[in-house]
Amino acid sequence: MNTLAPAARLFPGKPLTIANVPDGFQGVVIADLARSVAARAKSAGVSLLVLCRDAERLAALERSLAFFAPEIERLAFPAWDCLPYDRVSPNAAVSARRMATLARLAGGRAAPGSIVISTVNAALQRAPAREQVATQTLSLAPGQVRPMSEIVRWLGTNGFARSSTVRDVGEYAVRGGIVDLFAPGSDAPVRLDFFGEELETIRSFDPESQRTTAQLAALDLVPTSEVQIDDEARRRFRMSYAAEFGGGTKGDPLLEAVSEGRRHPGMEHWLPLFAEQLDTLFDYLPGVPVVFEPLIEDAARERFAHINDYYSARKEALDAHQQPIYRPLPPNRLYLSESEWTQRLDAVALTRLSPFGVPDQNSVIEADGGPGRSFAPERADDSKNLFDAVVTHAREVQRQGKRVVFAAWSEGSRDRLGHVLTDHGLAGLLPVGSWQEAVALPNESIGLAVLGLESGFESGIAAIISEQDVLGDRLVRPHRRQRRAQDFISEVTSLSAGDLVVHVDHGIGRFVGLKSIEALGAPHDCLEIHYAGGDRLFLPVENLELLSRYGSEEAGAELDRLGGVGWQSRKARMKKRVLEMADALLRIAAARKLRDAPKLVPPPVTFLIVSWMVSETQLINSLRVSLPLRGANKRPSTSP
Repeated sequence: MNTLAPAARLFPGKPLTIANVPDGFQGVVIADLARSVAARAKSAGVSLLVLCRDAERLAALERSLAFFAPEIERLAFPAWDCLPYDRVSPNAAVSARRMATLARLAGGRAAPGSIVISTVNAALQRAPAREQVATQTLSLAPGQVRPMSEIVRWLGTNGFARSSTVRDVGEYAVRGGIVDLFAPGSDAPVRLDFFGEELETIRSFDPESQRTTAQLAALDLVPTSEVQIDDEARRRFRMSYAAEFGGGTKGDPLLEAVSEGRRHPGMEHWLPLFAEQLDTLFDYLPGVPVVFEPLIEDAARERFAHINDYYSARKEALDAHQQPIYRPLPPNRLYLSESEWTQRLDAVALTRLSPFGVPDQNSVIEADGGPGRSFAPERADDSKNLFDAVVTHAREVQRQGKRVVFAAWSEGSRDRLGHVLTDHGLAGLLPVGSWQEAVALPNESIGLAVLGLESGFESGIAAIISEQDVLGDRLVRPHRRQRRAQDFISEVTSLSAGDLVVHVDHGIGRFVGLKSIEALGAPHDCLEIHYAGGDRLFLPVENLELLSRYGSEEAGAELDRLGGVGWQSRKARMKKRVLEMADALLRIAAARKLRDAPKLVPPPVTFLIVSWMVSETQLINSLRVSLPLRGANKRPSTSP
């Protein structure tokens, strides 16, 4: 599409439409548009702001751009993963990612021609002011003379959570003259080593083994939370809260927590009371063209309706004096109004992407994309061979002079798909890591890429055939979750208050007791489970099978953070280690088999294969002795 030169037709107040852009083709079109804008503007800043309908579409576009334009930097700005006027805070990882992007934009450190990818929900919500974020960055380098207490105070003020062992983004730990922390935007945690008040070294380390891996020359820290709790912010909040809601706020848990310098769950929903002013994503990107994927206007209208509905519900509950008290701010304090949203869009050069053809107009550019070939008829017809039809189609596209690329969701599915196609006579299949590699292949070759597309597409020069076009679903092995009767908890009465339990998705928590919760006008019996940081999970008793025992109280364990990535990271590492062990044992077994054919495969291989079919939770528990979880030597906390 680079021959269209669309940047020359981008003007504020005159929206442009690019038609015939199916889902998978959006990455190609957006990349060409970003290159065109960057070349025309000749600036070192962001070239485009792309708004998606939701987080899933944002992730899909990130994957697409990583394949079609790996040279272009992508900055993601996700929306909060909680409802408007919720009682819970956004996930720490989401907040950290948002703040990392805002800090890059506020400091002017985005790469030339980069693309900011966000969602309509994120664009409609106000964020910390650009000037404030620009001054919150803390730059460190070896040799600096800076008291360790000053850094620790900065970490606590800017949303980092103190922990005994650092494993999740946004955590920090202090041990003597060492400060460990996991900063937003970093791939690994870092270790600050002090000698007196001098910062001697900055080293990254593996959160699992706690061993240092590399030495860093500098480190830029940004807040992990949009709410900064320092003396000035606390004073401003108390005054603003009283001015907004008047008297009668004595005993308010939010007000008391902030006054004491503690973080309260859901306090981010009162962000306007902590700051002198708030900005929007548009303020961070002045003059940057905006690209809408399809149905953005519909998503925005739905979001406005949701915001007003949730506010009305909170206001009615407050007027009815329902407990616990929740004092909501008017929607325009934290969100853009519909009129503000329209004004913002009128002030920028806007481009809309449409998957369909649009009547010829001056404000329309026709792209050369179209939907890819679907093999649903062949899948439904038992008399036809699905893969023979796929091979025939690929050869036909090649005869038209187009490049053919098969897109799979993972390396494993790519390899399996390649083997199946080769068995059906399709030759010249070669793995590619980017679109540039695919274009550089010989004419008779076909690319095999790891590219997560729901559906493929065709353009004037290429045809991308997705895994789901062929199979109707992703080529993944079914996840078998088998648990022995003695491994899971079958009766609530078998639990005692204070017992450590493991939730299959959330990790290690502490069972407190049973609690009846009213939902949709009906009472529900739930198990109350406490996690680190005061987080609580209420699990319906009918979902009891999701829990298993962690072990005896003497084993000890540090509680996981609800919604944190530590538990998922440990499960992923355990899977990787088991696969490595399986590979080594299978190689040994194969060598023995070749040396002595009559002998059977040794028992360890069979044991490992059977163990792999056991649930991830039980596998981690069974290996806890040889691979201890974090905090294994620490006495568990008794506080909720």
